[in-house]
Amino acid sequence: MSRRSTGADAVRDWDRWWDGFLAAAPWALLLPSAALVLSRPVADWTEHAVTVGLTALTAAWVLLGYTPPWRDGRPLPAGIHFAVLLALASALMAHDTLFMMFTVSLFFRAMALPRRLTLVGIAATAVALYTNTMGFPGTDTERPFLEHLFVYVGVITIQTVAVGGGLVIASKAAEQHRERRVTVARLEAALEENAGLHAQLLTQAREAGVLDERQRMAREIHDTLAQGLAGIVTQIQAAQRVWEDPGAARPHADRALGLARESLAEARRSVQALRPGQLAESQLPEALGELTRRWAEEHGVRPDLDVTGERVALSPAIEVVLFRVAQEALTNVARHADASRVGVTLSYSDDVVLLDVRDDGRGITGHNQHGFGLSSMRQRVRGIGGALEIESGEGEGTAVSATVPAIPVGAA
Repeated sequence: MSRRSTGADAVRDWDRWWDGFLAAAPWALLLPSAALVLSRPVADWTEHAVTVGLTALTAAWVLLGYTPPWRDGRPLPAGIHFAVLLALASALMAHDTLFMMFTVSLFFRAMALPRRLTLVGIAATAVALYTNTMGFPGTDTERPFLEHLFVYVGVITIQTVAVGGGLVIASKAAEQHRERRVTVARLEAALEENAGLHAQLLTQAREAGVLDERQRMAREIHDTLAQGLAGIVTQIQAAQRVWEDPGAARPHADRALGLARESLAEARRSVQALRPGQLAESQLPEALGELTRRWAEEHGVRPDLDVTGERVALSPAIEVVLFRVAQEALTNVARHADASRVGVTLSYSDDVVLLDVRDDGRGITGHNQHGFGLSSMRQRVRGIGGALEIESGEGEGTAVSATVPAIPVGAA
């Protein structure tokens, strides 16, 4: 599985690159400078000896900067280390101006100093570079002192402002870039957390729907099958007491048989409620079509079925709830509405699915708003994280609207 790069990763990559650059710059300029100086023929071997000695001492001091307390970032140790390094760079340039390439690396070393020392380090580096290449004011006999002083101060000032300003601006830009990366990383983390919470809420909604269905089944078993079996036992016991008189025993046996048949029908109805037969081999739109067709055959009014939006194969739990809501709403229309027109609308959208069942019947009055199986419908819809709304007025018909999350089949 590939790992997605985040803003925090980019920040760490930038910091590692910058630290690596600061560590490599002195070596990349010191060692080639020494090699070029040593490659030139000299009249006295002591000149090469001085080159090797100063280079070795400078290299050792650079290495020392990577150890405590010099690398801890405290102003005093950092300032001392930089000052000694600048003195060694000046000695190298005094020995051979080719080492000015190494001295240039101290501009970047100054950026690693505590902020209050950065500009001081840059200015000191500029002074060292110009002094060792052009000399102090007054040392140039061919140029007036004031002219030399003006050029000396001007060049150092311009160089300090240009290099320091550029590095400060670059540092500020890098800091802002780092802050943006961190902000992006936090936003990505927040989005991932929100996505996880959304998935968790959907999972909890499905679990709540399963628990609600189990509780409903338990209530139905207690209220129907258990009571029916108790009645059967009572009738059989009554028949046993008058067993010698067939005329007296027969009514009890007939009532027991009737209760058994009713209990069997209730058992079949409860089992089928787990997954309606219409949904066994078809999706919700087709199942609603079959439901409205049978309802029309039984009641003589053909419901208008309308399906809008891009159809999606929904989770079985979602389809069962919507089908049961339509089934219960149509049952209420048949029992109580006395309607001449009925409409069923199933609407798919990106996040939700909406089911509407409307009629032009006599409506639901205020005192029976909780009857006609409406409480059962509300429990079912709430159990999967949806909402049920009922609009009705006496003589104005009824509209039952269920809005549920569009959870696709197979979603975790």
